[in-house]
Amino acid sequence: MNTSPQPYPHLLSPLSVGAHTLRNRVVMGSMHTRMEHLDDAVARHVAFYAERARGGVGLIITGGFSPNEAGRIEAGAPILNSREEALHHHKPVVDAVHADGAKIILQLLHSGRYAKHENIVGVSDIRSPINPRTPKPMTGEEIQGTIDDFVACARLAALAGYDGVEVMGSEGYLINQFVVPRTNNRNDEWGGTFEKRTRFPVELVKSLRTALGPEFMIMYRISALDLVEGGSTADEIDELARRVEAAGADVLNTGYGWHEAPVPTIAYPVPRAAFTFASARIRGAVRIPVIASNRINTAEVAEGILAREEADLISMARPLLADPEFVRKAQEGRPEDTNVCIACNQACLDFIFKEKVATCLVNPRACRETEFPIAVRAREPQRIAVVGAGPAGLSFATQAASMGHQVVLFDAESEVGGQLNLARRVPGKQEFDELLRYFKVRLSRSTVEVRLSTRASLEDLIAGGFDRVVLATGIRPRPIHFPGADRANVVGYIDVLLGRVDVGPRVAIIGTGGIGHDVAELLTSSHSGAESPDEFLSFWGVDSTIAQRGGLLPEHKVSAAREVTLLQRSSGRVGSRLGKSTGWIHRSKLKKRGVRFLSGVSYKHIDDTGFHVTVEGEPRILEVDTIVICAGQESEDSLAGLVQSAGVPVDVIGGALLATELDALRAIDDGMRLAHAISKGRVKEAA
Repeated sequence: MNTSPQPYPHLLSPLSVGAHTLRNRVVMGSMHTRMEHLDDAVARHVAFYAERARGGVGLIITGGFSPNEAGRIEAGAPILNSREEALHHHKPVVDAVHADGAKIILQLLHSGRYAKHENIVGVSDIRSPINPRTPKPMTGEEIQGTIDDFVACARLAALAGYDGVEVMGSEGYLINQFVVPRTNNRNDEWGGTFEKRTRFPVELVKSLRTALGPEFMIMYRISALDLVEGGSTADEIDELARRVEAAGADVLNTGYGWHEAPVPTIAYPVPRAAFTFASARIRGAVRIPVIASNRINTAEVAEGILAREEADLISMARPLLADPEFVRKAQEGRPEDTNVCIACNQACLDFIFKEKVATCLVNPRACRETEFPIAVRAREPQRIAVVGAGPAGLSFATQAASMGHQVVLFDAESEVGGQLNLARRVPGKQEFDELLRYFKVRLSRSTVEVRLSTRASLEDLIAGGFDRVVLATGIRPRPIHFPGADRANVVGYIDVLLGRVDVGPRVAIIGTGGIGHDVAELLTSSHSGAESPDEFLSFWGVDSTIAQRGGLLPEHKVSAAREVTLLQRSSGRVGSRLGKSTGWIHRSKLKKRGVRFLSGVSYKHIDDTGFHVTVEGEPRILEVDTIVICAGQESEDSLAGLVQSAGVPVDVIGGALLATELDALRAIDDGMRLAHAISKGRVKEAA
């Protein structure tokens, strides 16, 4: 019997919210997944939410559902406006979540001027800088009708059995657009003074409470920090919180930053719990519980926030995408087993922006639970050699071993991780340490035989009596050829990232993909470790007192450790291939540090006078001390043909199959899919 004290006494304690008691303080925040666009959408949603409920979460918030057609984020986006839909699609999800002891509420979301269809409406005709469409200003009658639509949607949610609703009043969506001068230039009863600008959310919450009664949970997601010019001040935010509370809200969730904000809020460069100063302030203004959110990804961080009384509950969306058993592992005192969200955004937000179904880099089962069940055992267990202990090899080896295969993992290096050991050295990417830790723990608790400092040869693979070989040997940097490329001051990115070479004060980087930007980040950063929240807020010009509207401070000069120029062969914007949700952060940080970006560059030669290039056809000499080559990768698959010729079945995954940057997303997914395919006897499908 375990008699040790509970390591997370605040996080795992129950809390009363309105008429409901939550079994702990963990809230699964709203995420839009696009699963509704797949076959068997109901079964997929049931599996997705039920797995998180079984994992111990206290309260689940669904993705956003619009109360009417105009409010949809795009054509075909989720809407709840019919009894049939409520009972057919939603009731099975609610019943499954309740069966596993969690509460669940539906998010009500009207996109307003963010909508990506042709009939968008807004508070005013002020267009969003991230949307080419101009909204049609809503009439007073349409505004009242929209409130009625919200209430009707909430009634349908109650019919489906939901415990309540979350009113989405942050991130720059319609309700947030009513509240601030940035988007509300009306001079009628819905705009002008603060009282009139906040009339919509207050009237909406009042109407919901009147219609749904005291047992129905009403959560209001308030914009605790707009991070845009013309946003709210701290005093206005606090006053809105009090008015929403008086109108009948049971709990306040917090959101940070509009989608058009120039400050990152959820990507990996943001320090953990960087914005809890805002939730703490709101908590002091109201009597109802307040939820903290954004970049809270471990039980330790969450417990600290609650212990410091900066919030009453913790919202974690992507951490529960990454690990459905997050809460269970905390309860059982084994947080080291947690698959921690690294805030890369590559498979969640970036997939949504590409109109793909979301998943997770560290957990490719996410949103694919019905396709890749947990308890799969191999029909015919095999003895399998895995060559390469990078993300692809680690993913396959640990997954295959859990399915009953006998796995031997080879790697020429003295430690596992492969390319992960490069990524984690980039300032701001320390979250990759968590992914590496997770795989190491899984390996230590698996039956995988690990042979490090062992370069697997064809003879080893034949003599080992393996039924098949999985090559996860990764990539090698692509060489570049021009006169002078062999000089001592021309170095590869691997040597730079590993600190094996001295880099001068003036640097040219050939290649503007993710690796080129990472190298530039490393070479211009003033320190190698992660930023503190205060350093982050200072760099991005965030006023934690929110005395100015939106909480933004004037631009200030940032010093850089080196003078760096990024060079791109093709014309056009530098870094256009970077992730949609993180690329702009890379570019903004480097620009603040004075990094130069050159496109349309041809490389001529290097001599004692400098690096001779042409830029859009014009000759130029770059006076630099060091040239770093980040010119792409080639697959390291040299063993594949040899093994196949020896008559041993071979599968190639990860970078060895397709060399595209340091693609941990595809590598980990490849490993998982191949393990399932082999175990189900469908190897051809894996190829």
